[in-house]
Amino acid sequence: MRGVNRVVLIGNLGRDPDVQFLEGNIAVAKFPLATTESYKDKEGRTISQTEWHTVVLWRGLAELAQKYLHKGSLVFIEGKLKNRNWEDAQKIRRFATEIVADNLVMLDRKKEGDYPGGTESSGTTGDSGYSGSGTNFSSPSGADDEVLPF
Repeated sequence: MRGVNRVVLIGNLGRDPDVQFLEGNIAVAKFPLATTESYKDKEGRTISQTEWHTVVLWRGLAELAQKYLHKGSLVFIEGKLKNRNWEDAQKIRRFATEIVADNLVMLDRKKEGDYPGGTESSGTTGDSGYSGSGTNFSSPSGADDEVLPF
C-alpha cells in the first residue's frame, strides 16, 4: 500500500523570502508561513492560535517568490512534509520539519505595477524546473474579485 504525504496551507509570510543560489545557479527560497485558526471559547471570546511552518521553494518557484512575495503576503501553498537532521558545529544533533512546496498561488490583490503582464500566479516545479501555469490576476468581468486557490 502506498502512503500519502500532502500538505495544503493558506497563510501569511512571516518575513521576506530568503533566496540563495546553489551550484549550477539553482534557486532555493525559504520563509516562515503563519496559519491562524480561530474559535470561540465557553464565554464567547474569540481565541486565535497561530502555527508557524517553514516553507521551501525550488527553482522557478523560488525565483517567483523572490520577485513577488514579501512579508505579509497571503499565499496558498501545496507540497509535502520533509524532515531533515544534521549535526551543527558544536556536534549537537539538529532536526527540522519543512514543507517543500510544488505549488504556489499568490492570493493578495493585484496592485498597480505588481506582476508584470499579470500572468504568473501559480506554478509547479519538478526536477526540470519551473513549469508554471499562467493564471490571470484580473477577473474576466473586470471586477475587483479576490484570486482564490480553487
